[in-house]
Amino acid sequence: MQIKEVIESSKRHWKTALPHLSIDCVVFGFDQKRLNVLLLKLKDNANNWILPGGYVLKEEALDDAAKRILKERSGADKIFLNTFNVFGNLNRSEGYFKEYDDDLWHKQRFVTIGYYALVDHKIVTPIVDASSEDCRWMPIDELPEMVMDHKNIIENALATLREQIRYKPIGYNLLPEEFTMPELQNLYEAILGYKLNRGNFYRRIMRYNILKRLDKERKGGAHKAPILYSFDKDNYQKALSEFGW
Repeated sequence: MQIKEVIESSKRHWKTALPHLSIDCVVFGFDQKRLNVLLLKLKDNANNWILPGGYVLKEEALDDAAKRILKERSGADKIFLNTFNVFGNLNRSEGYFKEYDDDLWHKQRFVTIGYYALVDHKIVTPIVDASSEDCRWMPIDELPEMVMDHKNIIENALATLREQIRYKPIGYNLLPEEFTMPELQNLYEAILGYKLNRGNFYRRIMRYNILKRLDKERKGGAHKAPILYSFDKDNYQKALSEFGW
């Protein structure tokens, strides 16, 4: 972001937004091979990558602010977001704006609320906003240099996801409508970061009672066509509610 743009947005935020409170969104996507995260690159000469984030308006609920910020910064719309942590270390954001005057909005101490989302790559087309020069999916294990504590926020979101995947069904928003069991296992392995035993995975996932076996197979492969599945939406939502989601 250019100096003039920073100063102008600072003046606007002092009038319209809540001081000392921000939101950062970690959006995970799966491309059938790797787990990725949606990132923005700021308009400047440095390699400054950030999470889609922003500030809460004075007359706005937190969840509404998170949805608005994500849409404005990346084009991602109608995505279900979950809060996962709060980040408030000293000087977590102030240092990035050290060259500016102390009355700059962005240079104040901000506590940020972390939201994360799980989405299918195909339904999100990254869009560059006015403050950025790039918006793209980046592999979770090949993150670029990031500003402030944004890499730590991503790592915290991934740790939360890895913990939850051990006892909650995950996959509905990350896979296409029809998928194979190996594709579902690939997703879990991409999130966890290690290989799973095929038989154990099948038995464990079937205990959730969230899958519907379809009366058709994936065509076009060189080997035996794998069976296709879809999520049973009602049972999936029931399973989530049992775990407090």
